[in-house]
Amino acid sequence: MKVLSTLTDPIYIPKEKFSWYDNLWLRIINDKRDLPFIYLLTSIHIFIIPAAIILFTPILKGWWWWALAIPYFYVAQFYYKGRFGLMFHCICHRKCFKAPYQWLHTYITWIVCPLFGHAPESYFSHHMGMHHVENNMEDDTSSTMNYQRDSVSNFLLYFFTFLFSGARDTFFYLFYRKRKKLYARLTFGEYAFLAICIALCFLNLKAALMVYIIPFVFARLVMMLGNWTQHAFIDSNEPENLYKSSVNCINTKYNHVCWNDGYHIIHHLRPGLHYTEMPGEFLKRKDEFAANKAIVFDGIHYLHIFTYLLTKRYDKLADNLVNINNSYGSKEEAMALLRERTRKIKREL
Repeated sequence: MKVLSTLTDPIYIPKEKFSWYDNLWLRIINDKRDLPFIYLLTSIHIFIIPAAIILFTPILKGWWWWALAIPYFYVAQFYYKGRFGLMFHCICHRKCFKAPYQWLHTYITWIVCPLFGHAPESYFSHHMGMHHVENNMEDDTSSTMNYQRDSVSNFLLYFFTFLFSGARDTFFYLFYRKRKKLYARLTFGEYAFLAICIALCFLNLKAALMVYIIPFVFARLVMMLGNWTQHAFIDSNEPENLYKSSVNCINTKYNHVCWNDGYHIIHHLRPGLHYTEMPGEFLKRKDEFAANKAIVFDGIHYLHIFTYLLTKRYDKLADNLVNINNSYGSKEEAMALLRERTRKIKREL
């Protein structure tokens, strides 16, 4: 186990001087701390969008097409995907653009998001309209409670259930709660994305698969892998306790490229908190983390946790567990708690 050490995750460091490009965007965005999002979006518009367009044209043929398609897919889906997805997550929780420029958010939702596998409007409707309302409880359509969270077969069942019925289940959740605006957005976005993909298949099947369809399936796998890991350790006696239903990952490179996404307990406690404030908020609440035996890992991120879970390497998980205020008397005690919190939870309604 580890002791709570100095945090190395990103916080806001004021710039001494803004460039002309910074000043241009500072007139448009609400918070100067969001300038890194603008840099990311700019990079996507320089490298990803032009390449995606070229793949649909007859400019390149044969091996020349694949010479662009393969590196395009790798860069878009393995370099930019996580960065963009978690950036979009941030701007869904906190409006990035000032009111006259809010159309830019719509542009990102409908034009940029599909390049990384997000059907327009689906993410917002599911994440904001349902997940943060239910916080992984029974009515959460992506809840992990009913699954054994260290089981490969249970994860596959979880993933394929969401892949084939997640949008439908979220629709009915919103429909029965009379969230008309959200379920209408969800439905329109899903069907519009499907129609566009079908049409693009007739234009260029290979490009449609490479640019939109495979990234869509991949995105839903990545999102479910993330949610599975973020909500793998749940206290069956208090599943509604936000300290006991999620994890924090600190001091990891992942937080530097994905906007402190490792601070998932903090995110559920304060969903609108700016990502640069999360390390400080965690330190303020460290005694509450200790009192609840909240799960905090140091130096590893969700992919590590996912791998250790499905291979049942509780020893590895315990080695990277932060023992805040000496909450755990021994590694064996920590391993037992981790194992207990991955069990399938069935509650009588």
